[in-house]
Amino acid sequence: AKILLDPANGKFATQGANRDSLSKTQNIVLDASDFVTLSVISSKEEGIKVFVNDVYSEEMTRDLRHNVADGARLKECCICSQEGSKKQTERILMAGIKYGMRPKIHANEMAKSGGIQVGVKYNALSVDHIEYTGDEEIAVLKDSETMPTILPGAAFFLNMPYAPARKMIEAGLPVAIASDYNPGSSPAGNMKFMMSLACVNYKLLPEEAVIATTLNSAYAMGVSDIAGSITVGKKANVFITKEIPSIEFMPYAYCTDLIDTVILNGQIL
Repeated sequence: AKILLDPANGKFATQGANRDSLSKTQNIVLDASDFVTLSVISSKEEGIKVFVNDVYSEEMTRDLRHNVADGARLKECCICSQEGSKKQTERILMAGIKYGMRPKIHANEMAKSGGIQVGVKYNALSVDHIEYTGDEEIAVLKDSETMPTILPGAAFFLNMPYAPARKMIEAGLPVAIASDYNPGSSPAGNMKFMMSLACVNYKLLPEEAVIATTLNSAYAMGVSDIAGSITVGKKANVFITKEIPSIEFMPYAYCTDLIDTVILNGQIL
């Protein structure tokens, strides 16, 4: 389910499925005036992820923590960090960390904002977008546990520069791929197409693109212990393709539906 905060009246309204699990969060009024938008993706099993797009107060974090559904837990604090927002980003992250949230940052999308350095400083799970990434940012990432995550769909749709994924890989960094699926900047959630874009525009090898969309992306979401690879002890989330000549055919046939069977949590759908 998804909870959106209406800036006009400061109240939550739920959207989507599993509304019952979040019924207690409806009509919450948070005592905070220095924010623009906030959304929460929540489930009791996976924890709550808080996404913020502007100045954020510790009071909002505190009030949110005490008013979420019973049994839920705060998990991630996701921030859009743009040029000139470094101090705000640090303040948000410190408030989130205080309540047990691991940082994730949309960084360096429009310029070198310092968001990558801040993400590494606060041990972010990932820094996403990272279109504007240079040697300094690559060096910082190499000494960290933060996953650099490229969003090929956003760069494609907005005609932005491509993050230097090939350069990062050659420097010894892992790279994850995400869709950034949203109606404003990347209205496509097809991860197979993201693989194709990564190979054509970012010069990843097909094998690198497969790893980037599975195991590395699972790490970037903090779920690599249960997802991201077909391994004993992990969830049986698997798809089986139609007959194809090689793994390279996945990104090559970029408009062809190659999925034959989907298995989710061990159940064939």
